[in-house]
Amino acid sequence: MDNLGYGGTPVNDRDYPNEYLATVFDTAKAIAQLMDRLGYDTLWLAEHHFQHEGYECIPNILLLSVHLANFTTRLKLGCAFNVAPMWHPLRLAEDFATADILTDGRVTFGVGRGYHTREVETFGAPLLDQPANRDLFEEQVDIIFKAFNEKRFSHHGQYYDLPPKVPYRGYELEELTLVPRPRSRPVDCWQPIQSATQRGLDFMVKHGIKGIIGGGVAEGGAMDKVVEAWRDALARGGRECELGEDLSIGFHYYIADTQEKALKEAAKYFEENLKVFGQLRLVRSLTDKQIEDMSDPMRAPYADLPTLEDAVKAGAVLCGSPEQIIESLMALENRYPGLQRVSMGQPVGTPSKVILHQLEWLASDVLPAFVERAAAPAITE
Repeated sequence: MDNLGYGGTPVNDRDYPNEYLATVFDTAKAIAQLMDRLGYDTLWLAEHHFQHEGYECIPNILLLSVHLANFTTRLKLGCAFNVAPMWHPLRLAEDFATADILTDGRVTFGVGRGYHTREVETFGAPLLDQPANRDLFEEQVDIIFKAFNEKRFSHHGQYYDLPPKVPYRGYELEELTLVPRPRSRPVDCWQPIQSATQRGLDFMVKHGIKGIIGGGVAEGGAMDKVVEAWRDALARGGRECELGEDLSIGFHYYIADTQEKALKEAAKYFEENLKVFGQLRLVRSLTDKQIEDMSDPMRAPYADLPTLEDAVKAGAVLCGSPEQIIESLMALENRYPGLQRVSMGQPVGTPSKVILHQLEWLASDVLPAFVERAAAPAITE
């Protein structure tokens, strides 16, 4: 994208032709091949629909994952996330199982509730009605895991009656079998943690779902509260663990020779990302006035809006030299001793050439500090 940042093109004014939007698949292929070569663990993909503005353009991440597996050898492809309310749960379970088998277990499952009204409500599911969205999502996930784990199953709930009692080949249908079921069982599943309610966390623990936390919640110390709430949920489920266990913490990052240079180069990407998600009310710290100012490129550059510098100071974004990135990640590791995974990415709107360059720099100058230490011989007594 061009003309990025607070003074750039308003989000709702962007409109790209189909030919350009379809290049997302070539971009994903280039990123996947580079990550595979450089030794990354997982490329996480997000499901979205109807995004003519060009920010989120992959409607079927399972289909794309199978495609990308043909051009990589070891890289895992993660679903972050399949938006369950836009699927029939059995169709989603079938499609994941097929992808799991075709890629020899290289697709990682993930589910979410959705946050775009244009997407979820268009597919006939509730989102404006948040309690209904939560109820639907939980029933769908119950069905999905039942289909994964039981050779024969049935479900009779508020939204689904599976199977319907109909005559079939001389008998009345009472049970179903998912064909095929995933080969990799139990299925490793991830879900975003946003509000971190007790109900939501306890539901994840019930199904053994792991949580992904966006680094942005680090602002104001909120991330500590979320990580502690997750530990408490695991304890309620019968598991005592260290802070950070079964979690991944995600960060936007940008590497340059100095932090000053990194802040200057990455500011427009940070601002563009905030423009997209601020208007969706996904950045809780923004006021109504700030959201209004952000949508006007004449007012935004002079308004009291969040800056990249502030986000870096709060620990929400990793920005600086490789040594500074390493220092931040090691501090995170010390803070959460059970943490085994972080997710590093670029804000929406970042050019593909910048993404590829940043991945190369991260792999060459940051990852070795962790890979070499993790591979060191264990000390036993």
